[in-house]
Amino acid sequence: MSQRNETSTGGDLDVETLAVPVAELRPALEAVLMVADQPLDHMVLASTVGYPADQVVSALEGLAAEYSEQGRGFELRNVAGGWRYYTAQEYVAVVERFVLEGQQARLTQAALETLAVVAYKQPVSRGRVSAIRGVNVDGVMRTLVSRGLVEECGNEAETTALLYRTTSYFLERIGINSTDDLPELAPFLPDLDEFDDLPSTELRTSFDLAGEAAALDSA
Repeated sequence: MSQRNETSTGGDLDVETLAVPVAELRPALEAVLMVADQPLDHMVLASTVGYPADQVVSALEGLAAEYSEQGRGFELRNVAGGWRYYTAQEYVAVVERFVLEGQQARLTQAALETLAVVAYKQPVSRGRVSAIRGVNVDGVMRTLVSRGLVEECGNEAETTALLYRTTSYFLERIGINSTDDLPELAPFLPDLDEFDDLPSTELRTSFDLAGEAAALDSA
């Protein structure tokens, strides 16, 4: 296990540094920033990568300058008190086109099946949806969220896992006023309380029978 030392930042807070850092500073910062979903201040980054805060600030500024000089499609900016990657201004139009084309793309069968599970079991966690479908649904859930069909709605009390529900846009797309108006599951299916073990293809069938999948598929 790596030894840790406490190094002063010159303020009230100390940053925990590694006596022998486990990774080079710049690549370590890039790796963390790549997965960050919000700006990270230099103190948080310093604590994460185990380097002194002043070295981290210098490295961040060096990376930002390097990306700019190389004409990359992204930039590293210090905005709102934190560092984060952003699309370079000259490539914003390309990204917008990609996003818009994605919004117009037809939903895959996997997305429709996952959406059906959320619609009938909401609020529900990704883990529960994965258990019902029998496959990992992380990517599909991200797609549904980005398409505005599914949204976060709090946390599960016991596990604190994020819960998801369908959106008003989902209701609009399938032409109903509330989830109470969702079509009943096909008569040959068990009660809702018992359908955790149902193959997701049967859930998809219930949507197909009601004609809702066709509407979503053409969204």
